[in-house]
Parts: sequence; structure tokens; C-alpha cells
Amino acid sequence: MYSSDRLSFRKSSYSNPQNCVEVADVPGGEAAIRDSKHPENGHFTIPSVEWAAFLDAAREGRF
Repeated sequence: MYSSDRLSFRKSSYSNPQNCVEVADVPGGEAAIRDSKHPENGHFTIPSVEWAAFLDAAREGRF
């Protein structure tokens, strides 16, 4: 697992200050996700296939 300080996290332009997550690209294709209000709590990673499926579903409005 990559250390959070070695990753470049970013927020969505659609996020708001109360409910926001950050995402970073992990070498090898995974995505790292963390809570923007508590980045000190670390992150979890999602395999690239699942991350791509999530993004496709969000773009299509399936949530």
C-alpha cells in the first residue's frame, strides 16, 4: 500500500465542504480514496476495474 503522503489527491469540482472525498491515482491503476476533512485517517484503494465501473455508473446517473 502506498503512503498517503506519496500520492497526489484531488477533489471533484462538484464537491461541497461538508461531504467531500479525495481521490488519487495509484501506480498500477488503482485509485486511492480518502475523507478530505480527515486525511490523517489514511485512505483505501480500489482496483482499476471497480473504479472504472463506478465512474461509468456515476456518469450515467445510476446512483
